[in-house]
Amino acid sequence: MSTDPFQPVLLALPSLTPSLALELIPNGLLMHRLFVQADGKTHDLLIGPEDPRDHLKKKYVNVIIGRYANRLPVGEFSLERDGAKGTVKPISNESPTVSLHGGTTGFDYVPWTQLQPSGSKLFSSEEISTISSDLGASSLWTYTSKDGENGFDGTLYTEVLIGLLSPSKPTSIAKEPEYLMGSVVIIYRAKLLDEGKVTPLNLTQHWGFNLTASLKDAAHSVSVKSHQLAMKADKTLELDKNGLSTGKLLDVAGTYHDFRTPRTIGSQWPTVENGPGGYDWYYSFPPTPSTTDHRLAPGTKKNVVKEVLEKKLEGDEAKVELGSETSGVKIVFGSNQSGVQFYTNNYGSTTFPRKKIHGGSGVEGEGEGYGSASAAFLEFHSPLAAWLHPDTVRDGFDTLIAGNGEVYNNWVKADVYYKTPSGDVQQV
Repeated sequence: MSTDPFQPVLLALPSLTPSLALELIPNGLLMHRLFVQADGKTHDLLIGPEDPRDHLKKKYVNVIIGRYANRLPVGEFSLERDGAKGTVKPISNESPTVSLHGGTTGFDYVPWTQLQPSGSKLFSSEEISTISSDLGASSLWTYTSKDGENGFDGTLYTEVLIGLLSPSKPTSIAKEPEYLMGSVVIIYRAKLLDEGKVTPLNLTQHWGFNLTASLKDAAHSVSVKSHQLAMKADKTLELDKNGLSTGKLLDVAGTYHDFRTPRTIGSQWPTVENGPGGYDWYYSFPPTPSTTDHRLAPGTKKNVVKEVLEKKLEGDEAKVELGSETSGVKIVFGSNQSGVQFYTNNYGSTTFPRKKIHGGSGVEGEGEGYGSASAAFLEFHSPLAAWLHPDTVRDGFDTLIAGNGEVYNNWVKADVYYKTPSGDVQQV
């Protein structure tokens, strides 16, 4: 196994046409490419640079986020859960009063170690068997966060399963109006190793999607405003001027936040004075049976992996749908998390290297990077600073994990569909 933290690790579904493949980078557990091959075309659905090391030039593009996703207020806060006590001292990095995505050296900043499934400490033997038998391709990764790292109490041991699931009934695109090409599955597990301590925990993938960037006629703009978006969210989190939670949930009805009926992202584009506009809000879903099992009891034998793989993402379980009539690609997302942060890369960089498959040169400074509205970031996690704002917690999970043997459990499943698009769009 390579010791280079930027050496790609490829996961691919075996012997399938169309096909699905995912390229991972150990540094920051980064999703570098998500390939879809169908109708003789190859799409890369994730924005980013050509060279994996160029991710160091811009943070938070397709990496894991932790210990705590999104924005926390800077300060010192007392914690208590089941008799365990502690403090958290979020470190400022975005501004003097805001700690963003886990602090100055969060989970996105460190190299993760690939782990053999047999060496897992957080997945049961039944789950390991399911991983081996049911996933078309998978890898398991681990990182241990030291006590006090970035102001968080307790030594935290984390494992993340990333896998590709083959469609149950492979068929020909010619016979199906819409073809399920496979699924991306991510399961985050973590355990606090220090008995009597407690920590807030909120893990997610900060991945940015563009379903048309690989098409020649879209390469000059690389915009997601024409993408169709549907979200089950009926409320959004009120934010203060620094992007921190005020502790209130607001109804989306009658506002540009309402995506319960599918529409294009650009159809009600938010505008701001002296800024690019766009979306950067947390959206809250109505609680469903899936928004449970955030904590697994010590020694549980429940096969959560099997439940996730068998989950049908339809009806209330289809939390978010992102699609493009131009490319024919659609992604349906499900998760046990209570909401999603939707961000349209409002402050994207036009000098950040753009992938060649997206019409770029792959070189920094060419003025062809990924600017505002170039991606739909969909980050599934609990509300911002949930333990501080109980009125924003609709599923009972305040994001506190105690050192009593319980295991944090967060999953996301993304079903990738393809249908032959209307019109003949040529590739780069």
